[in-house]
Amino acid sequence: MPHQGIAPFHTAGGNSTGTNSTEGNSTSNYQVFRNVKAFGARGDGFSDDTAAINRAISSGERCAPGVCQSSTTSPAIVYFPSGTYRVSSPIVDYYFTQIIGNPNNLPIITATSNFSGTAVIEGNPYLPGNADHPEGFPGWKATNVFYRQIRNLQIDVTNVPANSSIQCVHWPTSQATSLQSIVFHMSQSPDSRHQGVFIEDGSGGFMSDLTFNGGQNAAFFGNQQFTVRNFTINNASNAINMAWDWGWFSLEILVVMINRLLGWTFKSMSINNCKVGLNITNVSPSSQTVGSATFIDSNINDTPIGILTNHAPNATYTNSSLVLENVHLNNVRAAVQGVSNATLLYGTSSGGSRKIEGWAQGHSYTPDGPSSVSGATQAFTRPQALLDGEKYYERSKPQYADLPLSMFLSARSAGASGDGVTDDHRVLQDLVIGAASTGRVVFIDAGTYRITRTLYMPKDTKIVGEAYPVIMSSGSFFANVDSTQPVVQVGQRGEEGCVEWSDTIVSTQGAQPGAVAIQWNLISSGEPSGMWDVHVRIGGFAGSGLQLADCPATPDVVTPPAPIKEACIGAHTSMHVTTGARGLYMENVWLWTADHDLDNTVFTNITVYAGRGLNMQAGRNIWLVGTSVEHHSLYQYQLSNTRAVFMGQIQTETAYYQPNPDASLPFAPVAELSDPQFSSSCTNGTGQCSGWGLRILDSQDIGVYGAGLYSFFNNYNNSCSFPNQLDCQKGILSIEGDSTQNVGIYNLNTVGASSMVDIDGSSVANASENVNVFPDTIAVFKV
Repeated sequence: MPHQGIAPFHTAGGNSTGTNSTEGNSTSNYQVFRNVKAFGARGDGFSDDTAAINRAISSGERCAPGVCQSSTTSPAIVYFPSGTYRVSSPIVDYYFTQIIGNPNNLPIITATSNFSGTAVIEGNPYLPGNADHPEGFPGWKATNVFYRQIRNLQIDVTNVPANSSIQCVHWPTSQATSLQSIVFHMSQSPDSRHQGVFIEDGSGGFMSDLTFNGGQNAAFFGNQQFTVRNFTINNASNAINMAWDWGWFSLEILVVMINRLLGWTFKSMSINNCKVGLNITNVSPSSQTVGSATFIDSNINDTPIGILTNHAPNATYTNSSLVLENVHLNNVRAAVQGVSNATLLYGTSSGGSRKIEGWAQGHSYTPDGPSSVSGATQAFTRPQALLDGEKYYERSKPQYADLPLSMFLSARSAGASGDGVTDDHRVLQDLVIGAASTGRVVFIDAGTYRITRTLYMPKDTKIVGEAYPVIMSSGSFFANVDSTQPVVQVGQRGEEGCVEWSDTIVSTQGAQPGAVAIQWNLISSGEPSGMWDVHVRIGGFAGSGLQLADCPATPDVVTPPAPIKEACIGAHTSMHVTTGARGLYMENVWLWTADHDLDNTVFTNITVYAGRGLNMQAGRNIWLVGTSVEHHSLYQYQLSNTRAVFMGQIQTETAYYQPNPDASLPFAPVAELSDPQFSSSCTNGTGQCSGWGLRILDSQDIGVYGAGLYSFFNNYNNSCSFPNQLDCQKGILSIEGDSTQNVGIYNLNTVGASSMVDIDGSSVANASENVNVFPDTIAVFKV
């Protein structure tokens, strides 16, 4: 397939200026797709390919670490054909980059024995420091590193001496990032200092389908939150280490980082012949720095200690809250080992096996509490419709590696421009319908595709994007808040079939108060339909007309009486799963209303309004795996009259501008959408004045396996979220309705809210009773 992707808003250095231009101004010779061999890499297993690979990544005025803070204007796919690529120093990743290997024959990147550097793939290199911080500074602020992927590779560091420290991938990143289908080869020596994936900061994120062989730590993790799925870890000392022991970091920097380790969800882990499966220890119980871990649907085999923790048996604190559900053990002496080598949960006899139905340590509400627990718990009731055998259903992103070229249809070959100016609706619509009717896959080349009418995806649609192409609504069709229109509509009401959609961003341009970015109507038949790495982005990017020059933050302007800036109402709803929709699998999906301008050099805050985040309304059989929803006015997640939902580490942030204006503005509640009412709960800026992180209304069979609901700001002031402040907003999770039942939440982590859970308008769990390392945590909540 010809590589025709473009970057219509590209400018020198990879940054736009954050101006209000909506006109594409692409540098005509900017190259999105880069084959490393075209830049001189040989992949023959003998040549040193380091310089050539780094040329492939860096060429063309891109967003480099330490030079450019973030950018949406210089995307790249860096492709590795099959082969063995020797490197003697780090491959330095750039912003908005996808590093992809041949999925049919994974290329190997192998470190030479004299490798110089900390990581084979360096996702965020440390730059020279100063007298106060000799350890240096990361090239990017990790919590603002978005839109990047690595997949389909083998990384081999076995030539590096076992006693030399080296990481395969250094990956301090945040939302809309992923590692997928990677095999890590490390020394299996007892004194190995090799590590597979190393993360010390950020706000992730998603990883799946990774295999680790050997190493001191197959994975070393520290981050606000992540969802991790389908790891196979063989012959490591620690399969997963969530401690903080980077000895050369100053205490000040270390404390900043450890306070970010809030909650992780691990699913479908296979840990084999390691010394420790999951290590969440630190110096002592009083300094425990792991917030929480949820570990489900997994196997630990031939490993003496399944999980190692410093949580004491009778502890009343919530640090290192831990939940296990459906975990199989084979030849594991201690399932959970605690302080002073005390066995908190016995494993098996030598060669024996057992299954852990449910076990928890931390605080419990059922719904009364808190009660301190360290022992067996009743596992959540799992709806049969969500299961594959005894495990929750899961499905990896399709890559269509076995399809011939003739089965793909290119958007730009079909006549779409992708320049951010031309109306591409008609071309895209004809292309999608034609591809669905003939069983082919739509390939949306890199670019920004402006549409002035709804793009409809019928059953049998398959779409894959190149370097996150943007489908962007524009014009009056989406401008009526009382007559909403979907930007992308998946199926029509009552339509049955299957849709597969991956690697795409849906956005809006300018004022679009009637735009529903994604409307999902489809009833899946057979295999569930899926969205993988599909994101909604409202404002904050070049071409959106919703940047710093258009929508600056105004914390000193009291609103009302000052009017809402209507030009900055970017969307009605990010995603609506409508009544009757059924069988939707969402993995690594980020629905984001911009809080800052990604193409501004200093992350300046902006105020862009979008009414609703993810509205699941009377849907059935839905899986949310590694999803995040942020900065919407009324709520981030809402489930109303919905049944059978799996939610694996959800994450939210309340709009930074609230309560100025409060959540009742600028969107009036719509009864047909079961919108929350804030006019009665918020009086003169007091009460429930900010949007809900999660609202569950008259819904049944809801399992939340890890949640981070955060409120960091009150009118752009973050002092309200400092430890023990808890006053950014009143409540953040609301459970309502007489018919709500069988709702379970594991490891609920909240920040900045005085009430962690409200039921029918009354608080049932106060944050002050559940203080953790930085968030407030409830290990088990049931109603």
